[in-house]
Order: sequence, then structure tokens, then C-alpha cells
Amino acid sequence: MRTAAEPVEVRRPSAVRALTTLLAVTAAATVVVELLNYWYAPEQEFGLAVRTGWAMLRSLGFLLLIGQVNKGRVGARPFGLILAVTTIFAVGRLIVPRQGVPALPGLIGFAVLTALCVAVVVLLYRSETIRAHLVRHRKGLVVEGGTIAWREMTPKRPQANGWLLTARVAAFTYSPLMLVPALVATGAVLDGRLAAVPAVILWFGAGIAVSYAVLFCTAFLLRDKAWARKGLVAVTLGVLAIDLPLCWWLLGTDGLIRDGAPIVTAAALTLYSLHRATRTRPHPVDDEGGGEFELR
Repeated sequence: MRTAAEPVEVRRPSAVRALTTLLAVTAAATVVVELLNYWYAPEQEFGLAVRTGWAMLRSLGFLLLIGQVNKGRVGARPFGLILAVTTIFAVGRLIVPRQGVPALPGLIGFAVLTALCVAVVVLLYRSETIRAHLVRHRKGLVVEGGTIAWREMTPKRPQANGWLLTARVAAFTYSPLMLVPALVATGAVLDGRLAAVPAVILWFGAGIAVSYAVLFCTAFLLRDKAWARKGLVAVTLGVLAIDLPLCWWLLGTDGLIRDGAPIVTAAALTLYSLHRATRTRPHPVDDEGGGEFELR
């Protein structure tokens, strides 16, 4: 005798399945393209190895994004946007050698990876099916009616629209984008430039401090506090004031281009998102995002 209906497995929409497949292919392509770049690089020095390793770690980001998409999390869209943009920059800065022209396999791989990242963004922001799928919030322990249950948590914060979410995600990239060139700069110390030791230590310390400053500001940013926006702007300007001169001094013009350009892009996206962000609306969100974000 059956006392309850058996659970029915709901098949995910074809657009969602296509997106998860595309993300898996992009993760694999990131690894392949970086290995090609390193293989064909005229000089396989310490700095290139560090930058290559950091770029390859982004493949893990795409795998995490697959999990977010499968769970239907609302935060998958801004996360996917920042991941795609920064991946293009992280890989693109390694294509051009210090001298000569880029290797043809590297150029082809970069073009393919760029096309994959663009396709990811288009699906995330232009597909109505995926938009309707990414509506869930994170789960947690909820106490209700004297019972404790593990279920989706009802958002309690006032609304933060998609632009604020994008500013938040973009700002979280500051710390790793500072720590990677700081790690590259340790090569200068190993080469006998002992005068650079205090600067490298300052660079590492600033990169770690920025992560906490961003975490503090963005916690209140989603509550639409005006001072949090000003604080994040101040942090952004401080990051540029510290990172760019150190890139130029310790890594030269090549380092300024390779490591400065990505953080300038992240800062520009953060400031632009803050500029476009609107005031609170009736729809609340939680830590993982919500609201609408349109690419115009």
C-alpha cells in the first residue's frame, strides 16, 4: 500500500543544461589555453608561472558557477559576469610576449576562450528561461513554530539591485588582483633587490587589508547605506593608488600593463555599478543577490 506519492524528478530546462555544459567547456578551455601560452612563451620565468597558475585557478570558478546555476541561485548572474570579464583579462595579458608577436596557437585559444565567455554572459543575461531559473536563495537553519528546519531562508534585507551586487562582486576581486603581482614581485627580492622587501611586505599587507575593508563596506552596501558607497569608492581609489605605482616600480611597464590593467578594469566596473545603482525597491534580497541587472 502506498502512503505517499513518489518524488518526481523535474528535468532542468534545455537552456540551463546548455549553460552548465558551456561552463564546463569554458573551465576546460581556460586550462588548455593557459598551458598553450606557457608552452609557447619565449621566457618561462617565475612571474609568468605565477600569473599562469592564477589564471588556471579560474577554471575552479567556473565549476563553482555550475553549482550555483544548478541550485538556481540568484547570485549566479553577477558572479558569472565578473568571472567571464576577469578571465578574458587574466588570459589576454599573457598572450602578448615582452618581445615579438604572440604565438598563433595562443591567439586561437584566446579567441575561442573569449567567445565562450561572451556566450556565458549572453546566456546569463539574455535568456528568459535562465532568468526564471535563477531565483533561489541560500539555505540555512530556520527556527519557526518551535521547530528547526534546513530550508531556503527568507530574505530580510531591503532590496539591493543588480548593479549593487555587481559592484560587490567586482570589489571582491581587488584582493587577489593585488596579491598576485605582489607574489610576482617576490622574484625581484630573490634577484637581490633587497630594497624592495618593505614594498613587497606592504603590498601583501594591503592586499589582505583590502579584503576586510571590502567585506565591511559591501555588507552595508546591500542595505543601500550611502556611507557604504562612499567607503567602497574610497577603498577603490586607495587600491589604485597603492597597486599601480608598485606595479610600475617593482614589475616595470610590462607588469603595469599585465597586472595593472585587470585591477583598473575591476575598479572601473565597481565605480560604474555604484553610479548606476538605484535606491531601495520593495523586493528584498539576501547575501547572494537578487534584483534585476540589465546589460545595456
